[in-house]
Amino acid sequence: MSVNLNSRVSGQGTPLILLHGLFGSLENLGGIGRRLEDSWQIHALDERNHGSSPHSDVMDYPAMAEDVIAYLDAQSIDKAILLGHSMGGKVAMQVALTYPERVQALIVADISPVTYKPHHDAILEGMQKLDLTGVKTRREADARLAEFVAVEGVRQFLLKNLERIPAETQSSEDVLFRWRLNLPVIDACYGNLAAAPEGTTPYRGPVLFIKGADSAYIQDKHRDTIFTLFPEAELKVIDGTGHWLHAEKPDDFATLCRDFLKQS
Repeated sequence: MSVNLNSRVSGQGTPLILLHGLFGSLENLGGIGRRLEDSWQIHALDERNHGSSPHSDVMDYPAMAEDVIAYLDAQSIDKAILLGHSMGGKVAMQVALTYPERVQALIVADISPVTYKPHHDAILEGMQKLDLTGVKTRREADARLAEFVAVEGVRQFLLKNLERIPAETQSSEDVLFRWRLNLPVIDACYGNLAAAPEGTTPYRGPVLFIKGADSAYIQDKHRDTIFTLFPEAELKVIDGTGHWLHAEKPDDFATLCRDFLKQS
């Protein structure tokens, strides 16, 4: 069953759906949305169990694709462009493979349609073990999370999911913050998120894969799978970037998207 996704809409033109990665929210692709909203109507979505969207005990790519279709239906959008990063890229690919008639074009940022080995276990464990009792500021939360997550930049990204509990719903004066993420379900369903999108019938519309040159998420060994499922795909590489290519070089990323969409 689909859930009603939280969204932020800006700009005018052909609808362009933005789908963030794991542990993210609609803010993550905000810079790209602002760079493209002059020519497209941007719909930035919080995916299920993330941001301000509803929580659900089910989390896999077919269900998350249904959420996107339900959103399109609710907005009376017959066909849209999809742009997804990492997990959001897999959601976008799942939509294209299952509902090709609803996808005008597809942009996939630094992810392949393959199954990956789990590599977020330590982060999930750390976030769930983090004791928020007595935490008064994000700085204090960061100091505690550092016990589990060593890289400061990763911690700052994760801590964007920390929200202050409204005073009227606080059950304890010692617990002022909570995670917006549905961490128990993300943890339980992590195998589904590491898996490849489902589908054997190719999506034959225009597709752009954008790879960070320093990232290992799109590899040469994935090319056969990519072109089997997306025979019209093209691949562009942004030098000097890793997995967070859209944040590291947003102007380059947005230019590639703009050029591709104008030619599609």
